[in-house]
Amino acid sequence: MEIFNKSKNTVIAQNARLADTFGARMKGLLGRVELRAGEALVITKCQSIHMFFMRFAIDAIFVDGNNRVVGLVEGIKPFRLSPIFFRAKYVIELKPGTIAAAKTSLHDQLESSTSIV
Repeated sequence: MEIFNKSKNTVIAQNARLADTFGARMKGLLGRVELRAGEALVITKCQSIHMFFMRFAIDAIFVDGNNRVVGLVEGIKPFRLSPIFFRAKYVIELKPGTIAAAKTSLHDQLESSTSIV
């Protein structure tokens, strides 16, 4: 799926996978060695993330049920925890630098080619 920042008219990801089952959400990006430019993992029912046993840093965009950005975490490193974003319904995990490159900021309106929530 594609994810687009409608507020800034920028592409966030061209190749996003959806993790919407218990098993897929638990696994997340574990076992991967990197996220390539344009790739993303969208984890539903998620208000915070952990980076335990991860091999690389990521950017994370937390989004509410109206597809508005409610939290941003840039370059979160392995073995760290993100803050909790209580209004978030899902998170988009991305290659580091993607938040800045897509000019994404709080309250931006996002859009995807497939329904997420």
